[in-house]
Amino acid sequence: MKKSILILTIAMTVISCQKSTESLFNGSNNPYGAPAFDKIKTSDYLPAFNQAISASEKEIADIINNPEEPTFENTIEKLDRSGKQLDQVSAVFFNILEADGNDELNTIAEKISPLISAHEDGILLNSELFERIKAVYEQRDVLGLNAEQMRLLTETYRTFTLNGANLDDESKEKLKDINQKLSVLSLKFGQNVQEETNRYELFITDEQELKGLPEWVKQSAKELAAEAGRQNAYKFYPTRTSFIPVLTYADNRELRKELLMAYTTRGNHDNEYDNKQIIKQTLQLRQEKAQLLGFDTPANYILDNTMAHNSQTVDAFLQSVWQPALEKAKKEAAELQLMLQKDYPGEQLQPWDWWYYAEKLRKIKYDLDEEQLKPYFNLDNVRKGAFMVAEKLYGLKFEKLSDMPVYNKDVEVFKVTNEDNQLVGILYTDYFPRAGKRPGAWMENICPQYIDENGIDHRPIIINVGNFTKPTATTPSLLSMDDVETLFHEFGHALHGLLSNTTYKTLSGTNVPRDFVELPSQFMENYCYEPEVIKTYAIHYQTGEVIPDSLIAKINAAAKFNQGFVKTELLSASILDMDYHELKSVDNLNVNEFEQTSMEKMGMIPQIIVRYRSTFFNHIFMTGYEAGYYSYTWSAVLDSDAFYAFKETGDIFNPQVAQKFKHMLQQGGTKDAQELYNEFRGKPADPKYLLIKTGLIE
Repeated sequence: MKKSILILTIAMTVISCQKSTESLFNGSNNPYGAPAFDKIKTSDYLPAFNQAISASEKEIADIINNPEEPTFENTIEKLDRSGKQLDQVSAVFFNILEADGNDELNTIAEKISPLISAHEDGILLNSELFERIKAVYEQRDVLGLNAEQMRLLTETYRTFTLNGANLDDESKEKLKDINQKLSVLSLKFGQNVQEETNRYELFITDEQELKGLPEWVKQSAKELAAEAGRQNAYKFYPTRTSFIPVLTYADNRELRKELLMAYTTRGNHDNEYDNKQIIKQTLQLRQEKAQLLGFDTPANYILDNTMAHNSQTVDAFLQSVWQPALEKAKKEAAELQLMLQKDYPGEQLQPWDWWYYAEKLRKIKYDLDEEQLKPYFNLDNVRKGAFMVAEKLYGLKFEKLSDMPVYNKDVEVFKVTNEDNQLVGILYTDYFPRAGKRPGAWMENICPQYIDENGIDHRPIIINVGNFTKPTATTPSLLSMDDVETLFHEFGHALHGLLSNTTYKTLSGTNVPRDFVELPSQFMENYCYEPEVIKTYAIHYQTGEVIPDSLIAKINAAAKFNQGFVKTELLSASILDMDYHELKSVDNLNVNEFEQTSMEKMGMIPQIIVRYRSTFFNHIFMTGYEAGYYSYTWSAVLDSDAFYAFKETGDIFNPQVAQKFKHMLQQGGTKDAQELYNEFRGKPADPKYLLIKTGLIE
């Protein structure tokens, strides 16, 4: 089906994620075909997976056994449209596992992950299927395909070859074994981090030890302790929502150290949750896989299908940003050291001191107190501000749906429509921490956008997940400026999925290279700092006062403050990731020693700890960002350049530029990422706008 087909009206549009799969979940009565979260039982998952895998296997067998000659329609298109049941069951299950997990779900994940890996290998390494794909690929120039069809064909062929389709039978069996082992290790790594996070609890009974902490922090900690059965106590644990306020405000230096060390040593204890051996095994298997597929290192294998293409390009890029960031961080450390000396003569600045003294210095330099800002950042209003930006840029409207089934009482659901009142998609938001939810923030596709063989445009179902401070008995959820930025970031990912307008699900929404996928999210961060946007969401929760211009000016004046620390913390993790994946052997690998050597080699200053130490670096050992963590900074260059395209017109909502940016997002992975960006901007991105924006250069 050609991409020119218009989005159908609501009456004709169906957001249907396989009715047969829904029936396994006891059906869904909502008109959008969203999962029946309120009816799903844990016991449903294994049967659902088994049925979905069987259905997918039959679809693949039908393609292979088709007696007709291979064509784009009967092979490539059929393959793209296969596996819908499995896609939905997987999307629902793994989102629940991460957002609302428990031991029972973990057990199911341990059972199903190897089966899914084996099933995927059964497709990607199927010789008969690949022969049909290859036959179509070799005729590609005479098939009269449109641009999107050609992209689907070339990407399908590329995916199969990069996943071993050209290997001999013995090598294919070895690759299958590697992939299954990696799937299990990845799951175990994440479970260990979660267990280490959950099992640590710090209860404070003497309020004097909490001197300096704002009342909202103490109130939240008190309610957490009460939930744990400890009255008249305060509970803290190693997640950023819990320990960052302590690092920032607590006068108690030992408390700051205790919580930071608890966070940064997760997975690094000699117990059943130790991740060091998992890291070594994972890297060993990734090396074997890369070499089996003809690459010298895992990094070069992984990067082959990205904008960067190889590790040399990434290394050079990281160094170009690392040196300015490191020099800035050294200057910042010197300033903070002078402040520390007044409280602790003769002592050296430590990582658990940085946040605390940086906050004091920010108050001095900019007269900006984070506590002065928080009352203005009611989560509900911040989300409305993000919705407003999407409306002004892309013409989207958001309507809350109160009768939709959800998997947790904290989840809220919104219907998204366009200027013509046509359905764009469904957005779930899940913003508060809970036992069983992994730390961090993310976006998930429950159902991607695509156009089926009948011309029906299936609109996407998207989830935004976060870990913001929960409302208390006396206050709503109040965000820090960092939290505001995170909400806008994840909403940017959601918009990438919601705006998708492609024919094929393989190329839909966020199915783009990893060093491009962060562009839409980081682009949205720019808007949360703009005065005309801040005034739409920053409303004092007690007085109803819109944030004054004086505070907005301070926020923007302070935006470049502490950026040496921020960028050094981030880039050191990116370099560590590359160091691991450029290894050719891990025979003598000692994880802690390797990490320390990596830090020394890059010149990391001891006052800063790498953002993700190895043993809890979920991005690269669990969630698929291996040799890809650099992409946040790579995309930051793109987003800074893209936002400047608006700024240089004098209108951050310039309709002509917005339409071009929207068009880029709608195309998903239907074109080469660099080509997409060049079409939007007219040229490649210029790194100088990132360095200027962050104050790393004048």
